Order: sequence, then structure tokens, then C-alpha cells
Amino acid sequence: METTHASTTALGDAVLGAALMAGSANVIMQLARPGVGYGVVESKVHHGNLFRHPVKRTRTTLTYLAVAAMGTDEDRRHYRRAVNTAHVHVCSTGTSPVEYNAFDRNLQLWVAACLYKGFEDTCDVFLGGIAPERVDEFYQGASALGTTLQVRREMWPADRAAFEDYWTESLDAVSIDDTVRDYLTAIVDLKFADPVSRVLLGRFHRFVTTGFLPRRFRDEMRLGWTSRQERRWRAVMTVVGAVARRLPRPLRQFPFNLCLWDVRRRIRAGRPLV
Repeated sequence: METTHASTTALGDAVLGAALMAGSANVIMQLARPGVGYGVVESKVHHGNLFRHPVKRTRTTLTYLAVAAMGTDEDRRHYRRAVNTAHVHVCSTGTSPVEYNAFDRNLQLWVAACLYKGFEDTCDVFLGGIAPERVDEFYQGASALGTTLQVRREMWPADRAAFEDYWTESLDAVSIDDTVRDYLTAIVDLKFADPVSRVLLGRFHRFVTTGFLPRRFRDEMRLGWTSRQERRWRAVMTVVGAVARRLPRPLRQFPFNLCLWDVRRRIRAGRPLV
């Protein structure tokens, strides 16, 4: 039987703190599906609102990724139950522009697919890609990004080629309207952060986030991007990747390893997980 402290697949091995630089871009990708976008924008779960509780919301998101990528089946069962208590309140109303429900497996599959693309992209940028002999293990392990919630294992595309077909087809459902774009632009501009952080990091955060966005999502957000900016972005990411590859594994996986330790501590103590 799997123990609480069992380790992970290639996906967990590839997790690195530098991937946090792509976090806002990945949020944009997820919310570009209208059902997800409005589910977040209209959510009445105020304790999970980034603009009201930025630290708590960030911790919850990072913990989910840590549990899905590095945790055990037991860790995931505990976290699924905790997240479900919040998700039960997230569903559309008669005035919502689109129908949505946080338990919609198809929307959850889209979110999981975005997370996988994020892991894959950051591995390419910071680690020089995934070792060819571990590509399939990495991809199959990524199914936990969805099955940690309600996505059934058989819903995860069978292999990387099938995933590419799913991704291409799913782009047809991508659409960011003014309401969701305003919400996401506030994230890009760090409106949830304190004034000092916004001044010091705002422009850099916008630059990094825009660079991580695939063109389709960048266009939906109406974010300009030049070839000169692309070269600068590539140069910065090359430096970050060079540093990340030389870090000891515990530092490379920080803060995800800390989040996993914390959630296990909370489980043992019977404390809330989200």
C-alpha cells in the first residue's frame, strides 16, 4: 500500500519553483474557457478570492499543484474532499452569461490540460525539455492534475499525440470577453498585491506573463508583443533556467515541497486544508 510519504512520478521530479513565473499566464489560459472564467469571476467563495485573500488563495493553488504532482493517492483523497466543500458553491445563476459548475468534468479537464501545458512549457524553458525516455511517464503522471478532482482517468487523452488533438480542438472554445479580460488584466498588473510590490514588480510581471502566453491567448487578452520583447524574454528565461538547473533538488522544488509538507501536517492535525 502507498504510504503518506511515498514519492512521485516524473511530473513531480520536474516541478520547480521557477515555474511560478508562468503562474499568471496559466491562470489566463484556464479562464479563457468562458465556463471557467465566469466560475472564478462570479464565485461567491470569498475566502478563495485572490483579490480579498491573495496569500491564502496562492497557498491553496500551490498546494493543489504540489498534491497532484508530488503527493500520494491518500494526499489527493484528502485534498479532493477539501476542495469539493468550496466547489459546491460555484455554479451559474439565472443571470450568468454562461452556464458553469465547478464539478463539470469537462471544464476540470480543460483546467488540468492547461496545467499540464504549463508544466511542459516550463520544463522546456528552464530544464531544456523532458528526457525522451521519461516523456510518456511525465505525460501519464499528469493525469493526476485532473483526477485529483472529478476527472475520470479514462477522460485523460491516451497519449501525448491524443492530447495534442484534444488541445487543438479545445482552442475553438477559447474566448475572453471584456468582463473576464478586466479580471485577468488586474492579475497581470498585480492589482491584488500591495502598492510597493505593484510598483516594483508590475512591469516585470506583465512582461514575463505575456512571454509565457501562447499567441492565441495573448491575442484574446489584447497584449502586444514584439520580436524584440521575445528576444529579451528568452534571454531572461535562459538565465533563470541556468540557475534553476544548478540548484539542489529541495531548492528547485521549493515552495511546492513546503506546501506538501504543510498539507500533510494539516491532515494529521485535523485542520482545514483550503
